[in-house]
Amino acid sequence: MKTPDQVVADVSRRLESTWHDQAVEAGQAWPHKFPLSVPDKKDALESEWQKIIHPLIRTWRDWAAQHPARLHTASRQVFTTVQAIPSHLEICTADDAAVVVGGDWAERLERGRHRAALLADVFPAAPEPQRIIRAADGYTDTDFALLLEVATWITRNDASGYTPRQVPIPGIHAKWLNTHQPLILNLAGRETLGLLPAHPSRIHFTYLDPGHRATGGRRHDSATVGDTFAPAYQPDIVIVSENKDTAIHFPPLPGGIAVEGDGFGGKAAAAFSWLTNARHLLYWGDIDAYGFEILNGWRDDGVLATSILMDQATYDAYEPFGTNTARNGKPLQPGVPKPLPHLTNAERALYQRLLDPALQGHRRIEQERISLSVANAAVQSAIRDSCRGRFGASREPKSPMSAD
Repeated sequence: MKTPDQVVADVSRRLESTWHDQAVEAGQAWPHKFPLSVPDKKDALESEWQKIIHPLIRTWRDWAAQHPARLHTASRQVFTTVQAIPSHLEICTADDAAVVVGGDWAERLERGRHRAALLADVFPAAPEPQRIIRAADGYTDTDFALLLEVATWITRNDASGYTPRQVPIPGIHAKWLNTHQPLILNLAGRETLGLLPAHPSRIHFTYLDPGHRATGGRRHDSATVGDTFAPAYQPDIVIVSENKDTAIHFPPLPGGIAVEGDGFGGKAAAAFSWLTNARHLLYWGDIDAYGFEILNGWRDDGVLATSILMDQATYDAYEPFGTNTARNGKPLQPGVPKPLPHLTNAERALYQRLLDPALQGHRRIEQERISLSVANAAVQSAIRDSCRGRFGASREPKSPMSAD
């Protein structure tokens, strides 16, 4: 038989999953009867009677007398007498449930109803308003008012051509719009806000050529998409490194430039012909599923780079130093491989292996585990073998640890 605390936990779960429906007077969540789980069989009931059931009956009667709830009973034969045993606790309304559960529930319900009234006044035809109320539960009153104001403005104005900073509503900014965009689109009935990016995309890179460095010129530079720009020299070799520190500290390399990676795509980098036209265009990322998905994204965006140190030999050499933990602290899991049409056969085979539930080794080899001297040797090897194909698919790489 459940205790009052256990049933209150049941009430809390139901309230948490239905309160937003009550705020807009939708759904049939209340009244609701919560079972107390009294033993069904007479033998079980009698065996627990003295130590558990009978004391709990008194506890339940005292508890029900102090809370807005109704205790239902059922007549049961116990030994030689018939007893009225509590069987269910009935909560009639969401407000009663809020009192039973306690905490800030009464305030949340009142806030939800107030916001539902505001929402109905401004957007009376909003689909599933309870979803809006639930999603905005953590908003301050100011942010909720801004949500309605911005959504109203979007429905009445063409925002295309504006940057987030230029939207003429006091109190909003690019970060606010990005955070609240799903609800704004929902209310406005739009697929997109049509806003321009907050600012043009940029790439950051490091000059590796020792002759250039000897002149005292810039060592680190950046370029903005759409701006007039030329690097200090036309690179013969471009290395895209997903790790920022690796790009910054890559060893000197005649005619070389190291570009800092930018997540799952290379659209910004693809805008610069001096980069994409480099005679040797290389990519180095982590050996994990994400690393290969990022590599595929760069190639899909037009940066047709040859991967280095993302092969089976490198995985085998550095697997003991790998990890099964993602950057967010969660364990890396097996999964279903994505199509990734821009991977070579060898890259795809390793990608699929890293997602295989039967994999015995680590699912991630971080780029930082491999020394820059090994990376430099891999670059030299890729340059020598470039004539064997754009991605070097036919080449069987030697063990990368031999370069140390």
